[in-house]
Amino acid sequence: MKKIALLLGTSNKNGNTSLLSKYVASDVNATVFNLDDYSIAPFDYNYQNLDDDFIPLATELLSYDHIIFATPVYWYTMSAQMKLFFDRITDILHVKPELEKKFRQLNCSVISTGASPVVENCFESVFKNCFTYLGMNYKGLVYCYCEETFNLSTHKENIQQGIDRIR
Repeated sequence: MKKIALLLGTSNKNGNTSLLSKYVASDVNATVFNLDDYSIAPFDYNYQNLDDDFIPLATELLSYDHIIFATPVYWYTMSAQMKLFFDRITDILHVKPELEKKFRQLNCSVISTGASPVVENCFESVFKNCFTYLGMNYKGLVYCYCEETFNLSTHKENIQQGIDRIR
């Protein structure tokens, strides 16, 4: 059975992306990792912050077969929490290179919500470029436009297509 992790990076634990994440995680039996539950310092070129939660979290995530990155769209890109996580991947590349090859064995996808009817290409391209660089197998984006509140019935078909790609 495929092990799936969902990495949630949002400032609103009860917001639209959290609701979408709960539904997807339940459907695919994913383990949820909320970035707000971890202490992750910004990237430091001198690697003085290696004693925070990033390396243990990343190591655990790399034990899964598929990682779903869940973030709302903030200013055409990922949340600050998610950006911080991606910035810190540099630590693995430079300090823990034995973990780098594990990225090449992972499948990944992105789920997101936002206030625009259509997500801008620049949002997904950041993820695609990172995944390509790391050698990860990208399975696509599920984006749900939420004018106000996340409504599952409005997005069910779109979400199901994304879930089918994850499986």
